[in-house]
Amino acid sequence: GIMRKATRGAQLTPYEIERNKAISKIRYVVEQYFGISHLHHRAHRARFTRLIKNALDALFRQFAFNLFKGSKVLA
Repeated sequence: GIMRKATRGAQLTPYEIERNKAISKIRYVVEQYFGISHLHHRAHRARFTRLIKNALDALFRQFAFNLFKGSKVLA
């Protein structure tokens, strides 16, 4: 889901605050991959001019990331 944001005139309800907390527990795991990719693997720009090559490049980067994270869990 999409997190709610308070506005100047209206604060978040207690339900919306709890909902945001539940969403953020999942969201940070997903955004962690994108942050690491942008920081270390230059994922903010495409390496190739063809769409299929970029899709495969992203797929292999995700494989490598998952193998790296998995090796840390198993060790």
